[in-house]
Amino acid sequence: MSNEPFFRRDGDHYIPTPAGRGPWNSNSLHGRVIIGLLGQVLEERHGDPAFIPARLTVDMYRLPGFDPVEIVTRMVREGGRIRVADAEFISGGVSMGRATCQFLRRGDVPPGQVWRPQPWDVPAPQEIKPDERGGMSGMWAMRNISGGFGLAEQRRTWMSEVREIVDGSPLTPFQRVAVAADFVSPIAHVGDQGLGYINSDVTLYLHRLPAAEWIGFETTYHGADEGVAVGEARLYDEQGPIGIASCVALSQKRPPPPPPSKD
Repeated sequence: MSNEPFFRRDGDHYIPTPAGRGPWNSNSLHGRVIIGLLGQVLEERHGDPAFIPARLTVDMYRLPGFDPVEIVTRMVREGGRIRVADAEFISGGVSMGRATCQFLRRGDVPPGQVWRPQPWDVPAPQEIKPDERGGMSGMWAMRNISGGFGLAEQRRTWMSEVREIVDGSPLTPFQRVAVAADFVSPIAHVGDQGLGYINSDVTLYLHRLPAAEWIGFETTYHGADEGVAVGEARLYDEQGPIGIASCVALSQKRPPPPPPSKD
């Protein structure tokens, strides 16, 4: 993984790099890097191998720029089976977002049969021609399965992270899916006129961690009224389902393209 990371450490702060630039404002960070950094720090400070990070909820209420970032965390509840930790994303001294992670102790599955969706029968990532552009011109790797991003239809795709969240910290399975989770918004909300929504939150639910680098997304819900949309996608790895991601979003006009160069 040789691509530029999203952040570099500087003491207690994280310095954003140009790799984390977002689509809505050229001077702001992408939502995925906010979620990814919050998830990474929560796991580093409060994770435990005996527990699964079963739910990560991130609220994003301001667009952070490229100022140094501080992540402040606290353990809310440290129980024997359920642990809850909070984190705050502070950029340039201003709170820009927050997260809550619920860690659940691993255990045995109760006996009996419970309804579940049919197995995800799709080609493996290695069987699909790579998207040469990648996500946002190479922010991540992608193998599209079905459904066009300029069409009003259900979409399925594989995606894989190609860079570290923080320089020198290889992605863990949880960090890999956390930084990818923001993709639920474009895959659920894009239509035949493009993407007209900016998401203000993401919630990631996991019943197990991904076993390898590729994460599969399948849209399962989109609903919108009065400028507010809700979206959801099922998540997979090559072994099967791992959980779901959901988000809420606000209608947002795309920024105009930059004026042509006078050179």
